Amino acid sequence: MKRIHILFITMVLVSLLALAGCTVTGNATKTSAPVATTGVPAITSIASVGGIEGTLENIYAQVNPAVVNISVLQKQDIGLGNIPNSPFSTPQYSAALGSGFLWDTTGNIVTNNHVIANADNITVTFYDGTEVPGKVIGADADSDLAVVKVDMPALQIQPVQMADSTQLKVGQLAIAIGNPFGLEGTMTAGIVSGLGRLISANQNAVGPSYSIPDIVQTDAAINPGNSGGVLLDATGRLIGVTNSIETTTGTTQGVGFAIPSAIVQQVVPALIKTGHYDHPYLGTSILTMNSTLAGAMNLPSGQRGALIESVTAGSPADKAGLQASKQSITINGQQIFVGGDVVIAYNGQAVKSSDDLVTLIARSGAAGVKVTLTVLRDGNQVQVEVTLGVRPSS
Repeated sequence: MKRIHILFITMVLVSLLALAGCTVTGNATKTSAPVATTGVPAITSIASVGGIEGTLENIYAQVNPAVVNISVLQKQDIGLGNIPNSPFSTPQYSAALGSGFLWDTTGNIVTNNHVIANADNITVTFYDGTEVPGKVIGADADSDLAVVKVDMPALQIQPVQMADSTQLKVGQLAIAIGNPFGLEGTMTAGIVSGLGRLISANQNAVGPSYSIPDIVQTDAAINPGNSGGVLLDATGRLIGVTNSIETTTGTTQGVGFAIPSAIVQQVVPALIKTGHYDHPYLGTSILTMNSTLAGAMNLPSGQRGALIESVTAGSPADKAGLQASKQSITINGQQIFVGGDVVIAYNGQAVKSSDDLVTLIARSGAAGVKVTLTVLRDGNQVQVEVTLGVRPSS
């Protein structure tokens, strides 16, 4: 039996709305690079407590059919004497569950890479119980996104529409739909509780490791099985792909993370077209400037930016002449290099931290694209043009 769980925002918000009789207007965001000409119609307003309930019910009715359950089997050969793939090995399978959602009406389904990684068998279950086999056509560990294709007649289900995650504000409504613990069609709701977080991209990487920037944080309940599902705004449009939780118990503790739609819209079309995505690459190790570092470099204490600690040989940053730190200082027992270029703007947009620079490159950069960095070099502003490269694979 399908179970529906609806968690309303907070009793405080509900009480305020009831007492004040006020109207909360949903923020309908522009869709950049739309993926479908049809989709879920936007909900434009929420009025009173009953309006909140009605809005959530409408969003669920409209979006849930586009959310799927993804069941994965992974083959594990248990060999004689624990030697894998031996002539006496016995195949065994481990199972995993996750979520996904329709990207278009041709059967392309978006999920997390970690949901389908190393899968030997994938089963996609739709909201009405229809089960079909799925095939991975593209995956990217560094954004933790993947696309699974199902072979079905022209789907009548409307795909999920995209919102612009770059316009999000903390405090806006956030609604998650997925399959936590295998409970299909589960809806939870809360708010956007943080923006611009970084999470580790591929913890099992051999070689370079990277972070996923611009992550949306939410207090909407997210649990194992929600991975690959949708995080929606008050109009029922996608603001992120639910990805992970911050926990010491293995279950939600009020902090969940979603890959922002701005990154999803860049990565997914490439996965569908070519099976992979070339991440833009600068080739630096950077550190957020603070008053201590500024003082060590004879800069104003309020100077902020991304300090270039090191430059990878042969990288775009190296070819452009960006300068790395040359001297070291000790702060709280830790050796830190200072004196390098400090990036303070990217194509005219202010950079106040290392996270800012990583986010701007991920949002608007592309391999082969020339960008202009404004840097402080020995206290003077310098414009440096850099042609971004392709990030080495992890």
